Amino acid sequence: MARHLITTPFGAQSTAADVLAGVDLSGRRAVVTGGASGIGLETARALAAAGAEVVLGVRDPDGGNRVAAEIAPAGGPGTVRAARLDLADQDSVRAFAQDWCGPLHMLVLNAGIMAAPLARTGQGWESQFATNHLGHLALALGLHDALARARGARVVSVSSVGHVNGDICWDDVNFEHRPYDPWAAYSQSKTANILFAVEAARRWAPDRIAVNALNPGRITGTGLSRHIGDISRSPASFDPASTDVSWKDAAQGAATSVLLAASPLVEGVTGRYFEDCAEAAPHRPGVRRGVAAYALDPDHAARLWQLSLALLHP
Repeated sequence: MARHLITTPFGAQSTAADVLAGVDLSGRRAVVTGGASGIGLETARALAAAGAEVVLGVRDPDGGNRVAAEIAPAGGPGTVRAARLDLADQDSVRAFAQDWCGPLHMLVLNAGIMAAPLARTGQGWESQFATNHLGHLALALGLHDALARARGARVVSVSSVGHVNGDICWDDVNFEHRPYDPWAAYSQSKTANILFAVEAARRWAPDRIAVNALNPGRITGTGLSRHIGDISRSPASFDPASTDVSWKDAAQGAATSVLLAASPLVEGVTGRYFEDCAEAAPHRPGVRRGVAAYALDPDHAARLWQLSLALLHP
């Protein structure tokens, strides 16, 4: 019998504030990577407004602290601060995790780059796979014990509908032997974000750590499209014939992130992929919605975990 997909009262036009209305996060601690702009900023704003202590993982802590001062709730229990985190630099990821003290209740893996020109880290890793996937995996692994201490932590992996454009290229994830394609690299990294959630959910269930992935939707006014200009002209933009034709602002784009990070409506849910504040249906060709079967494949998820660990710890 087919399992019923999870739904909530919220949808594509709901904002992060809508989702957390009435939710009290006092005493809870959160990390939001890329939390100084775009949907990361709106995610952090909503969590802090609900009472959480929020740390923005950013490459520029000074700029991040200016943003933190702007979004910290006046007179409320929530606080916001920034800490240096460069996901393409494993030393930076390691330092961030080692500096963390105490339990961590919410880890929102939000930062990312899209369709970037070919660049490599010091290890030779392709930059989108390194930043969007490997950096976040290393961070989650480094913070695992803090998450486990929370006894009910949630990890949120921000993916994209762009994952439907391609699976993992298992024999050449870093484009060492094939011509570089920025969109293929992006799609691969976004598929990896979902597979990470599937395998981490399985591995960390005994620690009461829920891990889910999501598609935030088409978001206007963020820096994600800085490498491509007008995102509506990109291969990853929506098909005009598709039912997925609406754009969101950043507050709406953050709604599914905060749902998975903090809403009681999805308590205990793990290893799933959401969009528009509901569990996504299987992807259908020609419709830029849903989740590709390969992105939820448990064998693929386990394989990617092992491949990634081999890269992180050669």
